[in-house]
Amino acid sequence: MDKIKVLVIDKQTYFRAGACQALSGQEGLELSDCDPTNDPIGLVETTSPDVVLLDIDPPSFSGFDLGRKIARHSPNCRLIMLTPGESNDDELLEVIKVGAVAYLSKNTTAQDLTQVIVKVVNGEYPIRDSIVVSPKAAENVLRQFQSMVLAGKDMESITSPLTFRETQVLSYIAEGNSNKFIAQ
Repeated sequence: MDKIKVLVIDKQTYFRAGACQALSGQEGLELSDCDPTNDPIGLVETTSPDVVLLDIDPPSFSGFDLGRKIARHSPNCRLIMLTPGESNDDELLEVIKVGAVAYLSKNTTAQDLTQVIVKVVNGEYPIRDSIVVSPKAAENVLRQFQSMVLAGKDMESITSPLTFRETQVLSYIAEGNSNKFIAQ
């Protein structure tokens, strides 16, 4: 079995080093780390990690924004968001919107974190456990979904990062139309 490539992105050098050290004792993981100010998107694109462990609150930008960019640029990469404290319902809703598959405290043990990493690589969504234990979070997710449906938004428009024109141009290209035709 191939090793699972894990990239740790966190503002704290000490946390990154500690996380990599703790996880290095777990079998089957290949680890790397990155400061969020050192082109993490470029590193994700060049190293193609299976899993990114992302600090939810980097100092100079939003961890949520970085998470969205990672999800957009590397859709096969599984995103696990890490919070420095206890999880809260509002944060959980934002984590879900980002597209993360798990939401954990930084206090999670290396063994538990490894189990979550293996689960997400196998296609599971441990974030559902966070929703199930929090009725308020489940209610928030349901309300968000209902408001999107009532607003008439279809799921394609919600999940697609492309504009209508970009989608139209891609359709023309797929049909084999010329650049001149597409430009009109």
